[in-house]
Amino acid sequence: MKLSELLRDIEITATTADPDLEIRDIRYDSRAVEPGDLFVAVEGLQSDGHRFIGAALERGAAAVLCQHAPEGGAPYVLTTDSRLALSLVSAAYFDHPAEKLTLVGVTGTNGKTTSTILIKHILEDCLGVRVGLIGTISNWIGDVELPTERTTPESYELQKLFRQMVDAGCTHAVMEVSSHALALDRVAGVRFKAGLFTNLTQDHLDYHGTMEAYALAKAALFSQCDAGAVNGDDPWSPVMIEHAKCPMMTFSARGGQADLRAEDVVLTASSASFTAVSGGERVPVRIGIPGAFSVDNALTAMAAGRMLDIAMADCAASLGRAKGVKGRVEVVPTPDDYTVIIDYAHTPDALEKVLRTMKQASRGGRVVAVFGCGGDRDRTKRPKMGAIAAAEADFSVVTSDNPRTEDPEAIIADILEGMPESAPKKVICSRPEAICWAMDHHEPGDVIVLAGKGHETYQEVDHVKHHMDEREIVAEHLQRNEGSAI
Repeated sequence: MKLSELLRDIEITATTADPDLEIRDIRYDSRAVEPGDLFVAVEGLQSDGHRFIGAALERGAAAVLCQHAPEGGAPYVLTTDSRLALSLVSAAYFDHPAEKLTLVGVTGTNGKTTSTILIKHILEDCLGVRVGLIGTISNWIGDVELPTERTTPESYELQKLFRQMVDAGCTHAVMEVSSHALALDRVAGVRFKAGLFTNLTQDHLDYHGTMEAYALAKAALFSQCDAGAVNGDDPWSPVMIEHAKCPMMTFSARGGQADLRAEDVVLTASSASFTAVSGGERVPVRIGIPGAFSVDNALTAMAAGRMLDIAMADCAASLGRAKGVKGRVEVVPTPDDYTVIIDYAHTPDALEKVLRTMKQASRGGRVVAVFGCGGDRDRTKRPKMGAIAAAEADFSVVTSDNPRTEDPEAIIADILEGMPESAPKKVICSRPEAICWAMDHHEPGDVIVLAGKGHETYQEVDHVKHHMDEREIVAEHLQRNEGSAI
């Protein structure tokens, strides 16, 4: 592709590059550059790509797209924002695949993964179309699963995924849209048919700094949508509506005044049921995923269906056929006298919700929380999660999560600051040992909640991901031990 075709939507301030230069591919990592590539120098969170322009040229880069003119005589194109430019040239390189898809974007702190999976299910079930999905657990092109590294990929990888979806016959795509993706222009230039906001609770303040800045990052989604829907029960929804540039609707699972609301909610250990009400229409809904948050997620999916002109009754029927999501209130097979649940709850709000849900669903036994906090992330939530576990669980096993580059015992110390001395608890730094200890010391009717890892099958320590699947830990330990009471 000619350089001029790639740069059609870019604001150029200066250039020495031949517009007829033939570009092989686009790279923003100098180590991946091959002869004939366009290297985009991006100012990153941890390093500046402008430092690696020389390395990219040595590897054969044909030209450089950057914010600061490189030294020497290398062909370059100057722009005011190379990160934004990366999104736009990537879209051009893959022939604007997002424009060929009906896109649904879901943003929020919690509930994005389950909501997107439910929306994908509804679209496939009700419309009979092939649907792509981009999310935290994995990416999907129809029924083909692909691994994922982050909630929303970098813009080049995102556009590549869109291209693969279109080539595979997908007509629709559903994606989790993270606050980082919005703030860092990974979805710049992408237009969504429908956008949805689930909720906002404390997370990622190490990047955003304040909840207000975090909310504004999320709200940016609704400047790229044809229509939007927000959780009317969440106190940050007015911010989304205030900054929206599209028609907005509301949904409520708590009896609030909303365009779509849930009434007559019934929760059991295996399901959630309610009546969906919109205008004069009332439709019974049952979803085989336990917990009050399942009502929120179901309403999010139904709101998406409404914006895509799918009848509410059809959405409800489809939700009745939906299955659970890996790592989201996932029940692990155990003996009949106690239950092990794996959940991705890694924020204060998510931990509180899953523990309260399991307390409602328990069979008269205790709720035991096995949890930790991730390293190199917001430290202020650690004592808060400790306080929540102490208040909501009957017993806590405080352990490690993904320590990354931090000392796991120091992370645990931060958690313990929020837990009263009198709170029933055990501290075991090794997560596998903590899980086994909780199982060994269960009581009949207990619900053991393994919180924080969810779908992940690894533990990250010093930039290395070591295999650790909690399902395997539980299964292997069951083969070795019968257990004794605490």
